Amino acid sequence: MNRRSFLKSSAFSLMGLAAVCLGCSSQQPAAATTAAANTNTEQGAQPTMNSTNKKILIAYFSWSGNTKAVAEAIHARTGGDIYEIVPETPYSQNYSATVDKAKQEQQNNARPAIKNRLTDISQYDIVFIGYPNWWGSLPMPVATFMEGCSWQGKTVAPFFTHGGGGVQNCDRDLRKLAAGADITEYLCLSGNRARNSQSEIDTWLHKLAL
Repeated sequence: MNRRSFLKSSAFSLMGLAAVCLGCSSQQPAAATTAAANTNTEQGAQPTMNSTNKKILIAYFSWSGNTKAVAEAIHARTGGDIYEIVPETPYSQNYSATVDKAKQEQQNNARPAIKNRLTDISQYDIVFIGYPNWWGSLPMPVATFMEGCSWQGKTVAPFFTHGGGGVQNCDRDLRKLAAGADITEYLCLSGNRARNSQSEIDTWLHKLAL
């Protein structure tokens, strides 16, 4: 796959690349944290799953901020805890450098170290897992996170962002890393719609009926 194809199949495709910031911030919490239920949602909107007794975690990896926006929108509707998968060595903000590194990591089936690693998810019943489509699959820090946890008996709800390539192998490859989990229907959103996708997210959440 050449770089032009990658641009279409990853969540990197944003206008004004110089203005794009990393989804991973040095100010992220040390572990999963609970935020206000109305974070990043329409004014006056209420959570749609606030009556559940199930413990929820939203875990995500984001480079451009698109997947982060979706994760926060889900969190606004479900409550629970939210956790960002942050690599110990940040990806460059330079597009070409990040493209090259992502490709090399996939070719090597690498497992990059991640900060504030969350390995005990025993308290959670439902885990939402989100990431951008990188080279048709998952960013390798997500594989590091997945392999560090036990998924037996968990309900996993995947969500993905992309720049034109759709889901490709994102769902298939996640399933390989979540042995023992009950994996729901995924949500896949175009990156340029990610920050304005609450209606699609609500439809998906209602369909899951978690």
